[in-house]
Amino acid sequence: MGVTFPDPMRQDDVWAGYFERHYNGSPRKGLAKRIFANSGVVSRHGAVNPLFEDASGWSTAQRMSRYLTEALPLGKDAVSSALDSAGLRPDEIGLFVVCSCTGYATPGLDILLARDLGMAPTTQRLFVGHMGCYAALPGLGAASDYVASRGRPAVLLCLELTSLHVQPPSDDPQQIVAHALFSDAAAAIVLVPGGSGACVADVAAVTDTATADLMTWDVTDLGFRMGLSPKVPDVLSIYVSDLVGGLLDRHGLTLSDVDGWAVHPGGPRILDVVRDELVLPETALAESRGTLAAHGNCSSPTVLLILDALRRRAAGPPRTTMMLAFGPGLTLYGVLLR
Repeated sequence: MGVTFPDPMRQDDVWAGYFERHYNGSPRKGLAKRIFANSGVVSRHGAVNPLFEDASGWSTAQRMSRYLTEALPLGKDAVSSALDSAGLRPDEIGLFVVCSCTGYATPGLDILLARDLGMAPTTQRLFVGHMGCYAALPGLGAASDYVASRGRPAVLLCLELTSLHVQPPSDDPQQIVAHALFSDAAAAIVLVPGGSGACVADVAAVTDTATADLMTWDVTDLGFRMGLSPKVPDVLSIYVSDLVGGLLDRHGLTLSDVDGWAVHPGGPRILDVVRDELVLPETALAESRGTLAAHGNCSSPTVLLILDALRRRAAGPPRTTMMLAFGPGLTLYGVLLR
């Protein structure tokens, strides 16, 4: 694996130095202050730091131009670090999967990074957009299927720059929540045939299209605007137990066999729902809450950041890991690693 971040910033500083002023005159300023304080985020990262640059009035064209400027070096660092760790050259990679929903360009980030990294002209590429916070898991499934069927290495990169999409002042609580939670990061993972590390054993998904309007990502003239209903955790609570149970049953496993939980922290309440529905001890979500505190919600890279934290824990890496992530659809994805 390889992870990299833009410059860090403290949540308290971001509130006091920018968002407190951003919400001046709003009847929801007190609510915004409480949301920031109770977000579970202590520090986060931003390619655009609002303490120095106010992007809220930028056009979408300005934001997309800045996306490429910032994304290319971050993505290159993350992938290079992962390849170095795996002992592989860029031209040995058969498939390069890139997940990102916070910026678009053609030629795409996948093509430009493959060029800059020195991947072979014959390297296959897959770009995954629009899936938001859960994109890493279908990306991981596609990469692992390629490795299993072709016998060649693959790389997955998840890169999001949510700081580009700060919105103009609004009384909408959903926008306040988005401003309080989201952050920037890049995370890459290398998959190889016959490796000694964790194996992607299975992938599962469920989508409830009847609740599609509860989480949205709309392209506007002023960047991309998040819609995030407080009902999302309630919907996820309906499906998470069956999805996890089904994954485990297919492999003759139970909840007690899982010693690593990488749960996407869409917010503190989502982690509470997963804990309660699966009857997990609070310690099972330590890395998920720790990642939210240290890095915020980085959208698609976040579940990979948690996986990296699990690999580095003092007690050693887990033998069996359940990865869970949630996003538009509403969609719940799970990956079982063994």
